Amino acid sequence: MKKNFLKAMMIQATCLYPTFLIPVEPHAVVLRDHCLVMQSDKILDILPAADARKQYADAQHIELSGHALLPGFVNLHAHSAMSLLRGLADDLALMDWLNLHIWPAEKQHVSDEFVFDGSVYAMAEMIRGGTTTVNDMYFHHEAVARAGLHSGMRTVVGCSILEFPTGYADNAAGYLEKAIAAKSAYAGQPGIDFRLAPHAPYTVADDTFKKIVALSEQHAMGIHCHIHETLDEVNDSQKQYGMRPLQRLHHLGLLSSNLIAAHVVHATDAEITLMAEQGVHVAHNPASNLKLASGFARIHDMQTAGINVGIGTDGAASNNKLDLLGDLRMAALLAKAQSANPTALNATAALTMATLSGAKALGLDKQIGSLVAGKQADVIAIDLSDLETQPLYDPISQIVYAASRDKVSHVWVNGKALMQNRVLSTLDCGQLQDKAHWWQQRISPSGTKN
Repeated sequence: MKKNFLKAMMIQATCLYPTFLIPVEPHAVVLRDHCLVMQSDKILDILPAADARKQYADAQHIELSGHALLPGFVNLHAHSAMSLLRGLADDLALMDWLNLHIWPAEKQHVSDEFVFDGSVYAMAEMIRGGTTTVNDMYFHHEAVARAGLHSGMRTVVGCSILEFPTGYADNAAGYLEKAIAAKSAYAGQPGIDFRLAPHAPYTVADDTFKKIVALSEQHAMGIHCHIHETLDEVNDSQKQYGMRPLQRLHHLGLLSSNLIAAHVVHATDAEITLMAEQGVHVAHNPASNLKLASGFARIHDMQTAGINVGIGTDGAASNNKLDLLGDLRMAALLAKAQSANPTALNATAALTMATLSGAKALGLDKQIGSLVAGKQADVIAIDLSDLETQPLYDPISQIVYAASRDKVSHVWVNGKALMQNRVLSTLDCGQLQDKAHWWQQRISPSGTKN
């Protein structure tokens, strides 16, 4: 014990000196002339800058003048590997997009190699935009986990489950078996977790949902599912089952605090109340919802009812950017327009949605989502000194409404630098672009290489 303590004391601390420190907890607080101290993988201390220079004189000191320091963003719903399908099929209705373009392309090309390459490519884009945690949903689960370890991004691997065969599994039982095996293979691996991810109510049968609930409890795995994304989904469920999808899932025992419901564009007052009572978390995907004309989610009503709402980008094939900061601004503006209330989803609430709310949905709010001593050091710096973000009266407002992802200058996950001064530390952009072009030629040989 004494040797371990002495070893820990020998690890050099890193002191970060931003102009603004936004911890998220406490709510709406902005600290000026403060320092965040990291040691190993955790936040060691937050204190006035002058005190830090004395108390931690032997630390590494990083000056971030003009910057805001805040928790890394949590992307609560993504299909990372689909970055390799970005722009393949645009301006289509959801089911046409899936049935005529995406699923055929996936059937032909998706493999362990495709998923690893696509996930790493997506993670590079997300890191450059300040995202430090991704809640993914796709196939070849171990490839997603390897991508997370390779890039350094905190990764929750959503193990897709369907009734029909793909190149990954033949049926629901096969998907479930591979999900449990992947979780077992990476048990105890820091920064990697697994969730059961039934694709949607219209692609998963009742018996499979019941098995998912049982396996979720048995293996301590959360659940992640597309729900109420389109009106057609809701109407078709009423014809087939005599009830709306949320009602059906409630009868099957799926609605609980273990569930992250992605999209939930079409929800009645009663369904919002039900989700709040059951502790369901919602992953809001404003850009994807707009691009596929799915509709306008009632985010203000959900939050007023007490539902925890985080934000996701969805996949690059339906967004087409993995730009959580851009989507955060969009979410705030849409909430105001949808509710006819200019005070809905204010800047502070929006920032919380992208950080602590996402962490809470994943059961990680004791570890990440805010800058608090003892939490993991998932930290980003945003440069607010440029022309586009001046004059500066309120740094939180400026981040949500004015800053763009190219203003993210530094990213740390578990105290490890993943990007410094816009340069990725763990990934090579040139190699990633070469790989993306290689896949483009395989998927669409007549496509244009820029």
